[in-house]
Amino acid sequence: MFGVLLFSYVINAMDRQLFPLLAADVRREYGFSLAGIGLLSTIFTFGMAVAGLPTGYLLARFSRKTVLQIGIAIFSAGTILTVVSHGFADMLAYRAATGIGEAMELTALLAIAANHFARHRAVAVGSVNSCFAMGAIIGPILGGVILSAYGSWRIPMSLFGLLGGVAIVLIALIVKPAFTEKLRPSQGESRNPNDLRGAATLANRNTILLTLMSLIGGLVIYGYLGMYPTFLREGLHYTPAAAGAVVGAFGLGALGSVAGGWLGDRSSPRQVLGVAFLCAAVLGCLLFQTSAFAIQVALSFAWGLVVSGTIYVNLAGYHVKAVSNSLANRASGIFVTSLYGSAAVAGYLMGSLVGHSGWVTAGEVQLTVLSLIGGSLAIGLRPAEMSL
Repeated sequence: MFGVLLFSYVINAMDRQLFPLLAADVRREYGFSLAGIGLLSTIFTFGMAVAGLPTGYLLARFSRKTVLQIGIAIFSAGTILTVVSHGFADMLAYRAATGIGEAMELTALLAIAANHFARHRAVAVGSVNSCFAMGAIIGPILGGVILSAYGSWRIPMSLFGLLGGVAIVLIALIVKPAFTEKLRPSQGESRNPNDLRGAATLANRNTILLTLMSLIGGLVIYGYLGMYPTFLREGLHYTPAAAGAVVGAFGLGALGSVAGGWLGDRSSPRQVLGVAFLCAAVLGCLLFQTSAFAIQVALSFAWGLVVSGTIYVNLAGYHVKAVSNSLANRASGIFVTSLYGSAAVAGYLMGSLVGHSGWVTAGEVQLTVLSLIGGSLAIGLRPAEMSL
């Protein structure tokens, strides 16, 4: 049953990664600006940032299984409706709606994983993150193949949207409520005395610095995810299949998220985030300096390993560790809101920079300079005040 739920999250990730690959074709047909197509590529993250409150409301009144299926239905419908858009405004609304559905499914799925596999929560949640990486690999590659075969960006969008319907049916038939609604026993709660560490308020030094780094992380990570495929298609003139293969290497690197989390649990936050942001700064500069296919694949893989497998995972983890157990859920909410809130405008910012200064300068400003600032902020963290 958990395998079926993980399959549905692979589809979720595939949907997220598909539109940036098709952005060049959409822009050519509708005449959108680079900044506009960048906003369309990342606006779904705005939906993810604001979906926490309604998702919490639904989880308090409906089963996790039901909320998860509603989320799949919303992001699948948004994906399909995108192909019938008349212009920028309605396409923007459909793209934002996909983010709401994706966040709903992710929230419910993490709750199911953490509660059912109480003794193996890290492995269960890690498997969810791995499924995102799998979808990030499959989505661009499969989308590129379909686009090359049929010559229409609407075909892969429609097919991916219909896959969500298949997932809903499989969940309805196979996943039992006893699995999704299992409550965590009170005796299973942590008794680790280290849990008493961490700030008693959200207004603490570590949380403030981590929030600033999350805002930067959203601009850096989704500046790449939102516009890099367009750079490959329009800047380097890659075929859809070749661009999909390069972007798919990002997902392969993101499979290292379990190792990145393991590293974060055993090392100083200053060292992990400081070094990771420094590596992101170097990679962000190199990504736009060469057109060689093999080098682009290698750089995209390294980028996925660093920013998704290390920065993203550990920003989420350190937000929770920065506060006491009673504030853990709210700390996670701050992480989601700050990272995905800034991510919503990352594509627009990147597109604007490209329009004014070109791809190389845009990469140096949004990916390299911001990563250096993020690494500098990591120096100010106080690991001794975190729950470890």
